[in-house]
Amino acid sequence: MAAGERAAEPLAELSHYVVARPIYSEAGFQDENERRPPLPPTLRERAQAACSCSKKRAFQITKSFLPILEWLPGYRVKEWLVNDIISGVSTGLVATLQGLAYALLASVPVGYGLYSAFFPILTYFFLGTSRHISVGPFPVVSLMVGSVVLSMAPDENFIIDSSNATGANSTGTVVDTESRDAQRVLIASTLTFLVGILQVIFGVLQIGFIVRYLADPLVGGFTTAAAFQVFVSQLKIVLNVSTKNYNGVLSIIYTLIETFERIGTTNIADLIAGLLTIFICMVVKEINDRFKHKIPIPIPIEVIVTIVATGISYAADLENKYNAGIVKSIPRGFLPPEPPDVSLFSQMIAASFSIAIVAYAIAVSVGKVYATKYDYAIDGNQEFIAFGISNIFSGAFSCFVATTALSRTAVQESTGGKTQVAGIISAGIVLIAIVALGKLLEPLQKSVLAAVVIANLKGMFMQVFDVPRLWRQNKVDAVSQLIFPPLPNVFVCFLLFLNLALRLLENKNKNGLWPHLPFCFDLLENLNGLEKLKFS
Repeated sequence: MAAGERAAEPLAELSHYVVARPIYSEAGFQDENERRPPLPPTLRERAQAACSCSKKRAFQITKSFLPILEWLPGYRVKEWLVNDIISGVSTGLVATLQGLAYALLASVPVGYGLYSAFFPILTYFFLGTSRHISVGPFPVVSLMVGSVVLSMAPDENFIIDSSNATGANSTGTVVDTESRDAQRVLIASTLTFLVGILQVIFGVLQIGFIVRYLADPLVGGFTTAAAFQVFVSQLKIVLNVSTKNYNGVLSIIYTLIETFERIGTTNIADLIAGLLTIFICMVVKEINDRFKHKIPIPIPIEVIVTIVATGISYAADLENKYNAGIVKSIPRGFLPPEPPDVSLFSQMIAASFSIAIVAYAIAVSVGKVYATKYDYAIDGNQEFIAFGISNIFSGAFSCFVATTALSRTAVQESTGGKTQVAGIISAGIVLIAIVALGKLLEPLQKSVLAAVVIANLKGMFMQVFDVPRLWRQNKVDAVSQLIFPPLPNVFVCFLLFLNLALRLLENKNKNGLWPHLPFCFDLLENLNGLEKLKFS
Protein backbone atom coordinates (compact mmCIF):
# COMPACT_ATOMS: atom_id res chain seq x y z
CA MET A 1 0.00 0.00 0.00
CA ALA A 2 2.82 2.41 0.85
CA ALA A 3 4.40 1.84 -2.54
CA GLY A 4 1.03 2.48 -4.25
CA GLU A 5 0.52 5.70 -2.36
CA ARG A 6 4.00 6.91 -3.35
CA ALA A 7 3.23 6.13 -7.03
CA ALA A 8 -0.04 8.04 -6.90
CA GLU A 9 1.55 11.26 -5.58
CA PRO A 10 3.23 12.24 -8.90
CA LEU A 11 -0.02 11.53 -10.75
CA ALA A 12 -1.86 13.85 -8.40
CA GLU A 13 0.69 16.56 -9.06
CA LEU A 14 0.37 16.08 -12.85
CA SER A 15 -3.39 16.47 -12.72
CA HIS A 16 -3.12 20.18 -11.83
CA TYR A 17 -2.08 23.07 -14.08
CA VAL A 18 -0.63 26.28 -12.79
CA VAL A 19 -0.93 29.30 -15.06
CA ALA A 20 0.95 32.43 -14.14
CA ARG A 21 0.90 35.56 -16.32
CA PRO A 22 0.65 39.27 -15.81
CA ILE A 23 -2.77 40.83 -15.71
CA TYR A 24 -3.32 42.88 -18.88
CA SER A 25 -5.69 45.59 -19.82
CA GLU A 26 -6.68 45.68 -23.49
CA ALA A 27 -4.52 48.71 -24.11
CA GLY A 28 -1.53 47.14 -22.36
CA PHE A 29 -1.90 43.87 -24.33
CA GLN A 30 -2.08 45.77 -27.64
CA ASP A 31 1.02 47.76 -26.77
CA GLU A 32 3.08 44.70 -25.87
CA ASN A 33 1.90 42.53 -28.75
CA GLU A 34 1.59 45.12 -31.47
CA ARG A 35 2.51 43.74 -34.89
CA ARG A 36 5.71 45.31 -36.01
CA PRO A 37 6.17 45.46 -39.78
CA PRO A 38 9.48 44.13 -41.08
CA LEU A 39 12.09 46.70 -41.80
CA PRO A 40 12.07 47.70 -45.47
CA PRO A 41 15.13 46.60 -47.39
CA THR A 42 17.79 49.17 -47.87
CA LEU A 43 18.55 50.66 -51.25
CA ARG A 44 21.63 48.50 -51.48
CA GLU A 45 19.65 45.33 -50.73
CA ARG A 46 17.03 46.25 -53.35
CA ALA A 47 19.73 46.95 -55.91
CA GLN A 48 21.37 43.61 -55.16
CA ALA A 49 18.06 41.77 -55.56
CA ALA A 50 17.29 43.52 -58.83
CA CYS A 51 20.75 43.01 -60.28
CA SER A 52 21.28 39.49 -59.06
CA CYS A 53 20.84 36.88 -61.74
CA SER A 54 20.78 33.15 -61.56
CA LYS A 55 20.74 30.73 -64.44
CA LYS A 56 17.11 29.85 -63.74
CA ARG A 57 15.99 33.47 -63.59
CA ALA A 58 17.86 34.37 -66.77
CA PHE A 59 16.18 31.51 -68.62
CA GLN A 60 12.74 32.55 -67.34
CA ILE A 61 13.27 36.14 -68.51
CA THR A 62 14.49 34.91 -71.89
CA LYS A 63 11.46 32.62 -72.28
CA SER A 64 9.07 35.45 -71.43
CA PHE A 65 10.64 37.60 -74.16
CA LEU A 66 11.06 34.74 -76.65
CA PRO A 67 7.96 32.53 -76.31
CA ILE A 68 9.31 30.27 -79.04
CA LEU A 69 11.56 28.73 -76.37
CA GLU A 70 8.41 27.65 -74.55
CA TRP A 71 6.64 25.74 -77.33
CA LEU A 72 9.34 24.79 -79.84
CA PRO A 73 11.14 22.22 -77.60
CA GLY A 74 7.83 20.39 -77.20
CA TYR A 75 7.02 20.47 -80.91
CA ARG A 76 5.63 17.10 -82.05
CA VAL A 77 7.32 16.67 -85.41
CA LYS A 78 5.57 13.43 -86.42
CA GLU A 79 2.11 14.66 -85.45
CA TRP A 80 2.21 18.34 -86.39
CA LEU A 81 4.76 18.94 -89.16
CA VAL A 82 2.67 17.65 -92.08
CA ASN A 83 -0.36 19.62 -90.89
CA ASP A 84 1.72 22.77 -90.51
CA ILE A 85 3.16 22.38 -94.02
CA ILE A 86 -0.30 21.98 -95.59
CA SER A 87 -1.64 24.88 -93.56
CA GLY A 88 1.36 27.08 -94.35
CA VAL A 89 1.08 26.55 -98.10
CA SER A 90 -2.67 27.28 -98.08
CA THR A 91 -2.29 30.36 -95.88
CA GLY A 92 0.69 31.61 -97.91
CA LEU A 93 -1.33 31.58 -101.13
CA VAL A 94 -4.14 33.55 -99.49
CA ALA A 95 -1.69 35.94 -97.83
CA THR A 96 -0.02 36.64 -101.18
CA LEU A 97 -3.28 37.69 -102.79
CA GLN A 98 -4.51 39.64 -99.78
CA GLY A 99 -1.18 41.45 -99.54
CA LEU A 100 -1.53 42.63 -103.13
CA ALA A 101 -5.15 43.62 -102.61
CA TYR A 102 -4.73 45.43 -99.30
CA ALA A 103 -1.86 47.50 -100.71
CA LEU A 104 -4.55 49.31 -102.72
CA LEU A 105 -6.20 50.30 -99.43
CA ALA A 106 -2.88 51.57 -98.05
CA SER A 107 -2.46 53.68 -101.23
CA VAL A 108 0.94 52.21 -102.06
CA PRO A 109 2.00 50.19 -105.14
CA VAL A 110 0.64 46.64 -104.93
CA GLY A 111 4.08 45.04 -104.82
CA TYR A 112 4.69 46.47 -101.37
CA GLY A 113 1.75 44.44 -100.10
CA LEU A 114 3.89 41.33 -100.62
CA TYR A 115 6.56 42.77 -98.34
CA SER A 116 3.89 43.49 -95.72
CA ALA A 117 2.72 39.88 -95.92
CA PHE A 118 6.27 38.56 -95.46
CA PHE A 119 8.45 40.56 -93.04
CA PRO A 120 6.14 40.79 -89.98
CA ILE A 121 5.86 37.00 -89.79
CA LEU A 122 9.62 36.59 -89.36
CA THR A 123 9.75 38.42 -86.04
CA TYR A 124 6.36 37.32 -84.73
CA PHE A 125 7.47 33.70 -85.13
CA PHE A 126 10.00 34.26 -82.32
CA LEU A 127 8.16 36.82 -80.19
CA GLY A 128 4.43 36.06 -80.47
CA THR A 129 2.42 34.06 -77.96
CA SER A 130 -0.46 33.05 -80.26
CA ARG A 131 0.12 29.81 -82.14
CA HIS A 132 -2.63 30.24 -84.71
CA ILE A 133 -3.01 33.82 -85.93
CA SER A 134 -1.73 34.70 -89.38
CA VAL A 135 0.24 37.95 -89.19
CA GLY A 136 -0.02 40.46 -92.02
CA PRO A 137 -2.27 43.17 -93.49
CA PHE A 138 -5.89 43.71 -92.44
CA PRO A 139 -8.35 45.84 -94.45
CA VAL A 140 -9.43 48.24 -91.67
CA VAL A 141 -5.86 48.93 -90.56
CA SER A 142 -4.70 49.24 -94.18
CA LEU A 143 -7.46 51.78 -94.77
CA MET A 144 -6.35 53.79 -91.72
CA VAL A 145 -2.80 53.78 -93.09
CA GLY A 146 -4.11 54.80 -96.50
CA SER A 147 -6.02 57.76 -95.08
CA VAL A 148 -2.81 59.09 -93.51
CA VAL A 149 -0.86 58.49 -96.72
CA LEU A 150 -3.43 60.29 -98.89
CA SER A 151 -3.69 63.24 -96.52
CA MET A 152 0.08 63.73 -96.47
CA ALA A 153 0.81 62.93 -100.12
CA PRO A 154 -2.23 63.82 -102.28
CA ASP A 155 -2.01 63.78 -106.06
CA GLU A 156 -2.13 67.59 -106.13
CA ASN A 157 1.35 67.74 -104.62
CA PHE A 158 2.87 65.90 -107.60
CA ILE A 159 1.29 67.64 -110.60
CA ILE A 160 3.81 68.56 -113.28
CA ASP A 161 3.57 70.01 -116.75
CA SER A 162 2.90 67.29 -119.30
CA SER A 163 5.47 68.66 -121.72
CA ASN A 164 8.16 68.19 -119.06
CA ALA A 165 6.93 64.68 -118.38
CA THR A 166 6.75 63.47 -121.96
CA GLY A 167 9.21 65.68 -123.72
CA ALA A 168 6.48 66.75 -126.13
CA ASN A 169 4.95 70.17 -126.77
CA SER A 170 1.52 69.12 -125.51
CA THR A 171 -0.14 71.34 -122.94
CA GLY A 172 -1.76 70.26 -119.69
CA THR A 173 -0.70 68.70 -116.44
CA VAL A 174 -0.11 65.14 -115.29
CA VAL A 175 0.69 63.47 -111.99
CA ASP A 176 4.29 62.41 -111.43
CA THR A 177 3.34 58.91 -110.29
CA GLU A 178 6.91 57.79 -109.70
CA SER A 179 7.65 60.57 -107.19
CA ARG A 180 4.19 60.26 -105.66
CA ASP A 181 4.49 56.53 -105.09
CA ALA A 182 7.98 56.88 -103.61
CA GLN A 183 6.74 59.48 -101.15
CA ARG A 184 3.70 57.43 -100.22
CA VAL A 185 5.82 54.36 -99.54
CA LEU A 186 8.08 56.48 -97.32
CA ILE A 187 5.09 57.83 -95.38
CA ALA A 188 3.54 54.37 -94.94
CA SER A 189 6.80 52.84 -93.74
CA THR A 190 7.49 55.76 -91.39
CA LEU A 191 3.98 55.43 -89.96
CA THR A 192 4.57 51.69 -89.49
CA PHE A 193 7.83 52.40 -87.67
CA LEU A 194 6.11 54.89 -85.34
CA VAL A 195 3.22 52.52 -84.66
CA GLY A 196 5.78 49.85 -83.74
CA ILE A 197 7.53 52.20 -81.31
CA LEU A 198 4.24 53.02 -79.59
CA GLN A 199 3.30 49.35 -79.32
CA VAL A 200 6.66 48.45 -77.77
CA ILE A 201 6.25 51.29 -75.26
CA PHE A 202 2.75 50.05 -74.37
CA GLY A 203 4.11 46.53 -73.89
CA VAL A 204 7.03 47.64 -71.72
CA LEU A 205 4.67 49.71 -69.57
CA GLN A 206 2.50 46.59 -69.09
CA ILE A 207 -0.73 48.14 -70.34
CA GLY A 208 -1.99 45.20 -72.34
CA PHE A 209 -5.17 45.45 -70.27
CA ILE A 210 -6.17 48.40 -72.46
CA VAL A 211 -8.04 46.07 -74.81
CA ARG A 212 -10.61 45.38 -72.08
CA TYR A 213 -11.79 48.96 -72.24
CA LEU A 214 -12.43 49.00 -75.99
CA ALA A 215 -16.09 48.14 -76.15
CA ASP A 216 -17.77 45.73 -78.55
CA PRO A 217 -20.19 48.33 -79.95
CA LEU A 218 -17.44 50.95 -80.26
CA VAL A 219 -15.08 48.74 -82.24
CA GLY A 220 -17.96 47.03 -84.07
CA GLY A 221 -19.30 50.39 -85.22
CA PHE A 222 -15.83 51.50 -86.23
CA THR A 223 -15.09 48.38 -88.29
CA THR A 224 -18.52 48.46 -89.95
CA ALA A 225 -18.10 52.12 -90.89
CA ALA A 226 -14.58 51.38 -92.12
CA ALA A 227 -15.96 48.53 -94.24
CA PHE A 228 -18.23 50.98 -96.04
CA GLN A 229 -15.30 53.30 -96.62
CA VAL A 230 -13.24 50.39 -97.93
CA PHE A 231 -16.09 49.49 -100.27
CA VAL A 232 -16.33 53.02 -101.66
CA SER A 233 -12.56 53.28 -102.11
CA GLN A 234 -12.51 50.00 -104.05
CA LEU A 235 -15.64 50.75 -106.08
CA LYS A 236 -13.84 53.28 -108.25
CA ILE A 237 -11.10 50.71 -108.92
CA VAL A 238 -13.66 48.09 -109.97
CA LEU A 239 -15.20 50.65 -112.34
CA ASN A 240 -11.74 51.99 -113.32
CA VAL A 241 -13.01 55.53 -112.79
CA SER A 242 -10.47 58.16 -111.78
CA THR A 243 -11.48 60.52 -108.95
CA LYS A 244 -9.78 62.90 -106.60
CA ASN A 245 -8.56 61.59 -103.27
CA TYR A 246 -10.80 63.04 -100.57
CA ASN A 247 -10.13 63.07 -96.85
CA GLY A 248 -12.24 64.06 -93.88
CA VAL A 249 -15.67 63.31 -92.47
CA LEU A 250 -17.52 63.66 -95.80
CA SER A 251 -14.91 61.94 -97.95
CA ILE A 252 -17.27 59.02 -98.73
CA ILE A 253 -19.98 61.40 -99.98
CA TYR A 254 -17.59 63.37 -102.17
CA THR A 255 -16.05 60.20 -103.60
CA LEU A 256 -19.46 58.68 -104.39
CA ILE A 257 -20.67 61.88 -106.04
CA GLU A 258 -17.63 62.14 -108.29
CA THR A 259 -17.70 58.40 -109.04
CA PHE A 260 -21.30 58.58 -110.28
CA GLU A 261 -20.61 61.80 -112.16
CA ARG A 262 -17.92 59.96 -114.13
CA ILE A 263 -19.64 56.60 -114.32
CA GLY A 264 -19.93 57.05 -118.06
CA THR A 265 -16.18 56.46 -118.32
CA THR A 266 -16.46 53.00 -116.73
CA ASN A 267 -14.19 50.39 -118.26
CA ILE A 268 -16.45 47.47 -119.17
CA ALA A 269 -13.65 44.89 -119.06
CA ASP A 270 -12.70 45.89 -115.51
CA LEU A 271 -16.34 46.04 -114.41
CA ILE A 272 -17.14 42.55 -115.71
CA ALA A 273 -13.98 41.08 -114.17
CA GLY A 274 -14.72 42.75 -110.82
CA LEU A 275 -18.38 41.68 -110.66
CA LEU A 276 -17.56 38.10 -111.62
CA THR A 277 -14.82 37.97 -108.97
CA ILE A 278 -17.14 39.29 -106.25
CA PHE A 279 -19.91 36.87 -107.18
CA ILE A 280 -17.67 33.80 -107.43
CA CYS A 281 -15.73 34.58 -104.25
CA MET A 282 -18.85 35.17 -102.17
CA VAL A 283 -20.59 32.02 -103.44
CA VAL A 284 -17.58 29.80 -102.80
CA LYS A 285 -16.96 31.37 -99.38
CA GLU A 286 -20.56 30.59 -98.47
CA ILE A 287 -20.03 27.00 -99.61
CA ASN A 288 -16.86 26.81 -97.49
CA ASP A 289 -18.76 28.09 -94.48
CA ARG A 290 -21.81 25.84 -94.83
CA PHE A 291 -19.89 22.66 -95.59
CA LYS A 292 -16.80 23.28 -93.47
CA HIS A 293 -17.36 19.99 -91.62
CA LYS A 294 -17.36 18.06 -94.89
CA ILE A 295 -14.62 19.93 -96.76
CA PRO A 296 -11.23 19.08 -95.20
CA ILE A 297 -9.52 22.16 -96.70
CA PRO A 298 -11.40 25.38 -97.62
CA ILE A 299 -11.41 26.10 -101.34
CA PRO A 300 -8.79 28.88 -101.92
CA ILE A 301 -11.08 30.71 -104.30
CA GLU A 302 -9.11 33.98 -104.24
CA VAL A 303 -6.05 32.15 -105.52
CA ILE A 304 -7.99 30.29 -108.20
CA VAL A 305 -9.77 33.42 -109.42
CA THR A 306 -6.54 35.40 -109.50
CA ILE A 307 -4.68 32.77 -111.53
CA VAL A 308 -7.55 32.48 -114.01
CA ALA A 309 -7.96 36.27 -114.27
CA THR A 310 -4.25 36.77 -114.82
CA GLY A 311 -4.22 34.17 -117.59
CA ILE A 312 -7.24 35.71 -119.32
CA SER A 313 -5.81 39.22 -119.06
CA TYR A 314 -2.49 38.09 -120.57
CA ALA A 315 -4.03 35.98 -123.33
CA ALA A 316 -6.63 38.58 -124.35
CA ASP A 317 -4.22 41.54 -123.94
CA LEU A 318 -6.89 43.45 -122.03
CA GLU A 319 -4.62 46.41 -121.32
CA ASN A 320 -3.97 47.29 -124.95
CA LYS A 321 -7.27 46.17 -126.49
CA TYR A 322 -9.70 47.38 -123.80
CA ASN A 323 -7.56 49.83 -121.78
CA ALA A 324 -8.01 47.74 -118.64
CA GLY A 325 -6.14 48.81 -115.53
CA ILE A 326 -3.53 46.20 -114.63
CA VAL A 327 -0.89 45.88 -111.92
CA LYS A 328 1.86 46.51 -114.51
CA SER A 329 4.92 46.39 -112.28
CA ILE A 330 5.76 44.32 -109.22
CA PRO A 331 9.28 44.72 -107.80
CA ARG A 332 11.29 41.54 -108.01
CA GLY A 333 13.41 40.74 -105.00
CA PHE A 334 13.88 42.95 -101.95
CA LEU A 335 14.64 46.60 -101.47
CA PRO A 336 17.47 47.61 -99.12
CA PRO A 337 16.31 48.74 -95.66
CA GLU A 338 15.77 52.46 -95.24
CA PRO A 339 15.47 54.56 -92.08
CA PRO A 340 12.17 56.34 -91.37
CA ASP A 341 11.70 60.04 -91.97
CA VAL A 342 11.67 61.23 -88.36
CA SER A 343 10.54 64.72 -89.43
CA LEU A 344 7.11 63.24 -90.29
CA PHE A 345 6.46 61.88 -86.79
CA SER A 346 4.80 65.05 -85.55
CA GLN A 347 2.24 64.97 -88.38
CA MET A 348 1.17 61.36 -87.76
CA ILE A 349 1.46 60.84 -84.00
CA ALA A 350 -2.31 61.04 -83.34
CA ALA A 351 -3.13 58.66 -86.20
CA SER A 352 -0.38 56.24 -85.15
CA PHE A 353 -1.85 56.03 -81.63
CA SER A 354 -5.28 54.96 -82.91
CA ILE A 355 -3.76 52.57 -85.45
CA ALA A 356 -1.54 50.98 -82.77
CA ILE A 357 -4.52 50.37 -80.47
CA VAL A 358 -6.91 49.11 -83.18
CA ALA A 359 -4.29 46.80 -84.71
CA TYR A 360 -3.47 45.36 -81.29
CA ALA A 361 -7.14 44.95 -80.35
CA ILE A 362 -7.87 43.04 -83.55
CA ALA A 363 -4.88 40.71 -83.14
CA VAL A 364 -5.49 39.96 -79.44
CA SER A 365 -9.23 39.43 -79.95
CA VAL A 366 -8.68 36.93 -82.75
CA GLY A 367 -5.82 35.28 -80.85
CA LYS A 368 -7.94 34.81 -77.72
CA VAL A 369 -10.60 32.97 -79.72
CA TYR A 370 -8.14 30.26 -80.75
CA ALA A 371 -6.25 30.29 -77.45
CA THR A 372 -9.50 29.45 -75.67
CA LYS A 373 -10.35 26.80 -78.24
CA TYR A 374 -6.99 25.03 -77.88
CA ASP A 375 -6.51 25.67 -74.15
CA TYR A 376 -3.43 27.85 -73.97
CA ALA A 377 -2.85 31.43 -72.87
CA ILE A 378 -1.63 34.48 -74.73
CA ASP A 379 0.17 37.33 -73.00
CA GLY A 380 -1.33 40.70 -73.91
CA ASN A 381 1.77 42.67 -72.96
CA GLN A 382 4.05 40.35 -74.92
CA GLU A 383 1.72 40.67 -77.92
CA PHE A 384 2.21 44.44 -77.78
CA ILE A 385 5.97 43.92 -77.83
CA ALA A 386 5.79 41.26 -80.57
CA PHE A 387 3.71 43.38 -82.93
CA GLY A 388 5.70 46.48 -82.04
CA ILE A 389 9.03 44.91 -82.95
CA SER A 390 7.46 43.35 -86.05
CA ASN A 391 6.25 46.74 -87.23
CA ILE A 392 9.59 48.42 -86.46
CA PHE A 393 11.41 45.69 -88.38
CA SER A 394 9.02 45.65 -91.33
CA GLY A 395 8.86 49.46 -91.44
CA ALA A 396 12.53 49.45 -92.35
CA PHE A 397 11.67 47.33 -95.41
CA SER A 398 8.95 49.61 -96.86
CA CYS A 399 6.00 47.74 -95.35
CA PHE A 400 2.74 49.06 -93.90
CA VAL A 401 1.23 48.19 -90.51
CA ALA A 402 0.67 44.51 -89.74
CA THR A 403 -1.92 42.84 -87.52
CA THR A 404 -4.04 39.78 -88.34
CA ALA A 405 -7.25 38.94 -90.19
CA LEU A 406 -9.83 36.38 -89.13
CA SER A 407 -10.31 35.10 -92.68
CA ARG A 408 -6.61 34.35 -93.12
CA THR A 409 -6.27 33.00 -89.58
CA ALA A 410 -9.32 30.81 -90.14
CA VAL A 411 -7.60 29.30 -93.19
CA GLN A 412 -4.45 28.61 -91.16
CA GLU A 413 -6.40 26.94 -88.36
CA SER A 414 -8.96 25.05 -90.45
CA THR A 415 -6.29 23.52 -92.69
CA GLY A 416 -4.62 21.94 -89.67
CA GLY A 417 -2.12 24.55 -88.48
CA LYS A 418 -0.86 23.74 -84.99
CA THR A 419 1.87 26.34 -84.37
CA GLN A 420 3.60 29.33 -85.93
CA VAL A 421 5.63 26.87 -87.99
CA ALA A 422 2.67 27.13 -90.36
CA GLY A 423 3.13 30.90 -90.31
CA ILE A 424 6.81 30.73 -91.22
CA ILE A 425 6.00 28.32 -94.07
CA SER A 426 3.35 30.75 -95.35
CA ALA A 427 6.06 33.42 -95.31
CA GLY A 428 8.12 31.08 -97.49
CA ILE A 429 5.29 30.95 -100.04
CA VAL A 430 5.11 34.77 -100.09
CA LEU A 431 8.90 34.82 -100.48
CA ILE A 432 8.61 32.67 -103.62
CA ALA A 433 6.06 35.14 -104.99
CA ILE A 434 8.39 38.06 -104.26
CA VAL A 435 11.47 36.48 -105.77
CA ALA A 436 10.08 34.50 -108.69
CA LEU A 437 6.36 34.92 -109.33
CA GLY A 438 5.89 38.67 -109.20
CA LYS A 439 6.47 39.07 -112.92
CA LEU A 440 3.72 36.55 -113.68
CA LEU A 441 1.13 38.62 -111.80
CA GLU A 442 1.79 41.87 -113.66
CA PRO A 443 -1.05 41.34 -116.22
CA LEU A 444 -3.56 40.96 -113.35
CA GLN A 445 -6.36 43.55 -113.41
CA LYS A 446 -6.57 45.85 -110.40
CA SER A 447 -10.35 45.45 -110.45
CA VAL A 448 -9.89 41.77 -109.55
CA LEU A 449 -7.81 42.69 -106.50
CA ALA A 450 -10.38 45.32 -105.49
CA ALA A 451 -13.12 42.72 -105.87
CA VAL A 452 -11.20 40.31 -103.60
CA VAL A 453 -11.12 43.07 -100.96
CA ILE A 454 -14.86 43.71 -101.29
CA ALA A 455 -15.69 40.01 -101.07
CA ASN A 456 -13.76 39.78 -97.79
CA LEU A 457 -15.83 42.57 -96.21
CA LYS A 458 -18.93 40.44 -95.80
CA GLY A 459 -18.29 39.68 -92.12
CA MET A 460 -17.96 43.36 -91.25
CA PHE A 461 -21.05 44.34 -93.25
CA MET A 462 -23.07 41.68 -91.42
CA GLN A 463 -22.45 43.53 -88.13
CA VAL A 464 -25.16 45.98 -89.23
CA PHE A 465 -27.74 43.29 -88.46
CA ASP A 466 -26.59 43.28 -84.83
CA VAL A 467 -28.16 46.70 -84.28
CA PRO A 468 -31.79 45.46 -83.81
CA ARG A 469 -30.57 42.85 -81.32
CA LEU A 470 -28.49 45.42 -79.46
CA TRP A 471 -31.47 47.82 -79.45
CA ARG A 472 -33.63 45.21 -77.76
CA GLN A 473 -30.93 44.39 -75.22
CA ASN A 474 -29.59 47.86 -74.53
CA LYS A 475 -30.28 51.05 -76.45
CA VAL A 476 -26.97 52.62 -75.44
CA ASP A 477 -25.08 49.76 -77.09
CA ALA A 478 -27.07 50.16 -80.29
CA VAL A 479 -26.45 53.91 -80.40
CA SER A 480 -22.74 53.34 -79.78
CA GLN A 481 -22.57 51.21 -82.91
CA LEU A 482 -24.69 53.56 -85.03
CA ILE A 483 -22.98 56.87 -84.27
CA PHE A 484 -19.48 55.79 -85.31
CA PRO A 485 -19.21 57.15 -88.88
CA PRO A 486 -16.04 56.96 -90.97
CA LEU A 487 -14.10 59.58 -89.05
CA PRO A 488 -10.68 61.15 -89.41
CA ASN A 489 -7.98 59.37 -87.47
CA VAL A 490 -7.62 62.25 -85.00
CA PHE A 491 -11.23 61.83 -83.90
CA VAL A 492 -10.83 58.06 -83.80
CA CYS A 493 -7.88 58.58 -81.46
CA PHE A 494 -9.98 60.93 -79.30
CA LEU A 495 -12.86 58.45 -79.05
CA LEU A 496 -10.58 55.58 -78.12
CA PHE A 497 -8.83 57.66 -75.47
CA LEU A 498 -12.14 58.99 -74.09
CA ASN A 499 -13.60 55.51 -73.88
CA LEU A 500 -10.51 54.22 -72.09
CA ALA A 501 -10.29 57.19 -69.68
CA LEU A 502 -13.94 57.01 -68.64
CA ARG A 503 -13.79 53.27 -68.03
CA LEU A 504 -10.69 53.67 -65.88
CA LEU A 505 -12.32 56.48 -63.91
CA GLU A 506 -15.39 54.34 -63.35
CA ASN A 507 -13.62 52.26 -60.72
CA LYS A 508 -12.85 55.37 -58.72
CA ASN A 509 -16.35 56.73 -59.19
CA LYS A 510 -17.72 53.61 -57.48
CA ASN A 511 -15.89 54.80 -54.38
CA GLY A 512 -17.60 58.17 -54.58
CA LEU A 513 -14.56 60.15 -55.68
CA TRP A 514 -16.21 61.60 -58.80
CA PRO A 515 -19.95 61.86 -58.07
CA HIS A 516 -20.48 64.20 -61.03
CA LEU A 517 -19.65 61.54 -63.64
CA PRO A 518 -22.45 58.95 -63.29
CA PHE A 519 -24.13 60.11 -66.50
CA CYS A 520 -20.96 59.44 -68.52
CA PHE A 521 -20.57 56.05 -66.89
CA ASP A 522 -24.18 55.18 -67.62
CA LEU A 523 -23.42 55.60 -71.31
CA LEU A 524 -20.60 53.07 -70.93
CA GLU A 525 -22.06 50.68 -68.38
CA ASN A 526 -22.34 47.72 -70.74
CA LEU A 527 -19.21 48.34 -72.79
CA ASN A 528 -17.10 45.69 -71.08
CA GLY A 529 -14.35 44.11 -73.09
CA LEU A 530 -13.66 43.09 -76.63
CA GLU A 531 -14.47 39.40 -76.71
CA LYS A 532 -16.63 38.58 -79.71
CA LEU A 533 -15.48 40.61 -82.67
CA LYS A 534 -16.72 39.46 -86.04
CA PHE A 535 -13.86 40.38 -88.28
CA SER A 536 -13.60 39.10 -91.80
